[in-house]
Amino acid sequence: MKIVIAPDSFKESLTALEVASLIEKGFKEVLPDAEYIKIPMADGGEGTVQSIVDALNGNIIECQVTDPLGNKVPAFFGLSGDGQTAVVEMAAASGLHHVPPERRNPLLTTSYGTGELISAALDCGAKHIILGIGGSATNDGGAGMIQALGGKLLNSKGQQIEFGGASLLDLSTIDLTMIDERIHKTKIEVACDVDNPLTGPSGASAIFGPQKGATAETIKILDKNLEHFADLIETTLKLKLRNTPGAGAAGGLGFGVLAAFSSAKLKSGVDIVLEKVDFDKHVKNATFVITGEGKIDSQTIHGKTPIGVARAAKKYNIPVIAIAGALSNESEVVKDYGIDALFSIVPGAVTIAQALDQAEIYTTITARNIASIIKLDLLK
Repeated sequence: MKIVIAPDSFKESLTALEVASLIEKGFKEVLPDAEYIKIPMADGGEGTVQSIVDALNGNIIECQVTDPLGNKVPAFFGLSGDGQTAVVEMAAASGLHHVPPERRNPLLTTSYGTGELISAALDCGAKHIILGIGGSATNDGGAGMIQALGGKLLNSKGQQIEFGGASLLDLSTIDLTMIDERIHKTKIEVACDVDNPLTGPSGASAIFGPQKGATAETIKILDKNLEHFADLIETTLKLKLRNTPGAGAAGGLGFGVLAAFSSAKLKSGVDIVLEKVDFDKHVKNATFVITGEGKIDSQTIHGKTPIGVARAAKKYNIPVIAIAGALSNESEVVKDYGIDALFSIVPGAVTIAQALDQAEIYTTITARNIASIIKLDLLK
C-alpha cells in the first residue's frame, strides 16, 4: 500500500509539512507497513515558498520589509539552487498573520512589503519569479507593491497616495515609467488560488474583505475605490483587467500585477506547485491520496489545494480523502470535483482557540481513525 499525503497548511495553526507529518503519524499507528510519501502543498498562499524551494533544491533568503501596517519586519523569499528562479510569498510580507485581529483594517493596510520582496529577489539575479498571492491582509489593489517598485500613484497635488485601500480614492495620476526596469526582463508567474474578479459581489472586497477586518460599510468603500483604480488603469494604460479571473485575489494584488508588469501571467497556484514538486511521478501508483486545508467550503472548488490535488490524482483513478480543520455546510460540493470522502479534525463543540491549540492532537486522531476504517476494509 502506498499513501501520498499532500495537504495545504491549516492557517494560523499548522504548516503543510506539520499537517502531512501528523497524518503520517496517525496512519502509521494503524498501517505501519504502508509506504508513505509526504508532499507538503500550497496554492499561492503560505507554504508556497517552502514547497517549491524544497523541490528546486534551493534556499530561503531572509530580508527586512514593510508589513501591512507600515512597520519593518523580517520576511523571506526562496531562491532555486541555480539562482535563476525566486519564489515570493506575498503573505511573508503582507500576510494577515502580521496584523493582530484587533488592528485588522484593509482601509489602512498596504502591499508595499510585497514589492520590496520582489525587488530583493531581483537583486539576487532572479530571471524568473513565482509570486504566490494568497493570505493577504490588504485590499489596496497592489498599489503599495507598485509604489515599492518605483511606480508613481499620485494624488491631485502630485504626491504619492498614502498606504491602504482608503487612499485609492485620492488617486488621480498613474505613471509607471519609472518602475524597476528589471521587471520587464523577468518571467513572472503569479500563483493565484482564487478566480474572483476585482470588484462587485464576487470581488476582492465583498468576498475576502471581512476576514481582513472589513465591515459592511467598509466593503462598499473598498469596492468603490478599487473601481476608481480600475477606471484610471483603463484610461491611462488602456488595460481592461477588472473582470480577469484572479484579478480580485489578495485584495486586488492580482489586478495590480497584471497592470504593472507586462510579462506577468496569472496561473493556478496549486498547478504551479504540482508541476514543481513533480506530483504526477509520485501519485501514479498510489493506493490513496490524502489532502486537506484549514477549512473546506464553497471557495475550495475555486483553485484551492484539495481540488488541484484531487484533479491530479483522478487522472490515475486514485481515491482521494480530504482532512480539514473545519467543514462548512457547503463542503459537500467538493465531492463533485474528485474528493471521495471528507473529515473534520474537530471532535465536537470547541472554541476556535481550542481548535487551533489542539490541532496536532486532533489531526493525529482523525488520521488514525481514517486508517482504521481502511484496515477494516482490508480485513474483509
